Amino acid sequence: MKILVIGNGAREHALVWKIAQSRRVKEIYALPGNAGTAGIAQNIHISISDINSIVNKAVQLKTDLVVVGPEAPLAAGLVDRLEAAGIRVFGPSQKAAQLESSKVFARDLMNTKGIPCASGRCFATCAEARQYLENRTVPVVVKADGLAAGKGVVIATTTDEAVNALNSMMQDRLFGAAGDRVIIEECLMGKEVSLLAFSDGKTVVPMVPACDYKRVFDGDKGPNTGGMGSYSPPGFFGEEMIRQVLESVIKPTIAAMAEAGTPYKGVLYTGLILTTRGPMVLEFNARFGDPETQAILPRLKTDLVDIMLAVVNVSLDKIEIEWNSNPCVGVVMASGGYPGQYRTGFPITVSDKIDKDINIFYAGAKIGDGGRTVTDGGRVLTVTSTGRTMKDARDKVYSNIQYINFEGCHYRKDIAAREVS
Repeated sequence: MKILVIGNGAREHALVWKIAQSRRVKEIYALPGNAGTAGIAQNIHISISDINSIVNKAVQLKTDLVVVGPEAPLAAGLVDRLEAAGIRVFGPSQKAAQLESSKVFARDLMNTKGIPCASGRCFATCAEARQYLENRTVPVVVKADGLAAGKGVVIATTTDEAVNALNSMMQDRLFGAAGDRVIIEECLMGKEVSLLAFSDGKTVVPMVPACDYKRVFDGDKGPNTGGMGSYSPPGFFGEEMIRQVLESVIKPTIAAMAEAGTPYKGVLYTGLILTTRGPMVLEFNARFGDPETQAILPRLKTDLVDIMLAVVNVSLDKIEIEWNSNPCVGVVMASGGYPGQYRTGFPITVSDKIDKDINIFYAGAKIGDGGRTVTDGGRVLTVTSTGRTMKDARDKVYSNIQYINFEGCHYRKDIAAREVS
């Protein structure tokens, strides 16, 4: 098979790495790819926002399967366009992807189907939203409706913070049209966990759960990021909890999409918080998570391409998906200054002392002049390791991370620490 993976993050590098292990695969392309995918796939330098060029390229290559990594092309209808061109594609349609591209859509669905989530309201004008805030106790959560590159959610601990968030989203247009509507909801408390599941529109199969770390500094301090690390599985989220979330959240969501005539095919990412009232939904994503994917895929024993084809062919009930019991820990190495301003173009060095079974999944990295790998983004790479125990996996990552370096690099030292303390 010829397989084309869309995206250029560590998630896409992990997907390409796993797909390359399939007996079915002859050629792999990454669009646009990065320094990591360049070693195992052919990078194609087309922007992920150029839908026409992507479709034309997929047709030209006679691609057997396209795998869409990021949310923006899904929201832009890439899956629909590819299917119309006769190309098989792994990922939800534009309408199904509204579970991520519109928080109002997702919230309405959850309220209609009784799926547990935070109480709150949607607003189309800044004045109405500010008036609503006058009678609310803080903290509250302010969410832009549309896609905002993971930055459209503000946990406001004061009313002034909430008003400032509203103003920046709705008046200053910080996120453009994504801020046309906002949601203000209660701030839920508890441990957070991510549960991803494969869906072919009828059958749902959960993956192993994972936890990620959003704040930039140890101890969950500092501003939010796209994710500074992850691990799988969390000890506090066992088989019974997975079953409960599958029955109360994921299956009803997939059933509701099918009822609406927009069957959900691909990966549904459910961000959960474990409250005193039980597990509740924080968010849905319409694709593999990042950095969770880097900690989940190394544990997958079943051929990923077999699973993806079962999803595309609506035959997920015919395949058994197996997982390795060994835990996995992934630590993100970021550019100096991230998530604020940062410089790029610094050489990335990897010592030959590094253990051979350590995985380095590149994100903000490219092949520079002279063939050297240099930094090209905020989150530069994810270092992952599996181990017999969580402590083994964690110790191995942190003992090897010293052998990877670039100017200004920083990373959290406490990924998975709560699992081994």
